[in-house]
Amino acid sequence: MFSNLKRRLRNIFITGILITVPVAFTLFILNFLFKILDDLVVPWFIKTLIDIGTPIPADFRLPGLGLILIILLIFVVGVLTRNIFGAKLVQLGEMIVDRIPVVRSIYTGIKQVVTTIAHADTKAFRKVVLVEFPRKGIYSVGFITGYTEGEVQELTDAKLVNVFVPTTPNPTSGFLVFVANEEIIELTMTVEEGIKFIISVGIVTPEYNQQKILELKKDFQV
Repeated sequence: MFSNLKRRLRNIFITGILITVPVAFTLFILNFLFKILDDLVVPWFIKTLIDIGTPIPADFRLPGLGLILIILLIFVVGVLTRNIFGAKLVQLGEMIVDRIPVVRSIYTGIKQVVTTIAHADTKAFRKVVLVEFPRKGIYSVGFITGYTEGEVQELTDAKLVNVFVPTTPNPTSGFLVFVANEEIIELTMTVEEGIKFIISVGIVTPEYNQQKILELKKDFQV
């Protein structure tokens, strides 16, 4: 009993870390940028307005200007990194960060989570399922992307389903497997919950309806 309680407390604590650390680090960076812009750029901006003849006092402060500048900065960075020169600068910066031990781990982890959330196309996934992969007796969580067509389906007798089995903790990469329809176990969790489940390496387990699970097990056994 004590070991179960200890394990549950440990899982809860790790779940809290997975959620809190990326958010806290992001807020820290945004707050750092806000202070820099608010202390350096905003006074320069006000001085420029005064120099061009704008009738405002020297101690004038425009509420929210630092936040607006942060949004503009992020937008400009996004525009610049979409061209070859900007992409090279980002690549150079990541090479430098990759040589700093602690910073490298934090940056890589946060970038992986943000990239996953930003690029995850949940509309392309229809259902969350359980399949025996990479061999019989071992189950993996996957997402149905459609029914198999073309040459792959024609060469097999079973009705195949396209299942994307993602890697963890980065579900933007994975394996495309073709599974017989009768060998697929459907899960009640939503696609969003499935992605969170994979990102957290199984620590954040979605809640489920016990009655629905019993119905699915009965259908699967039939």
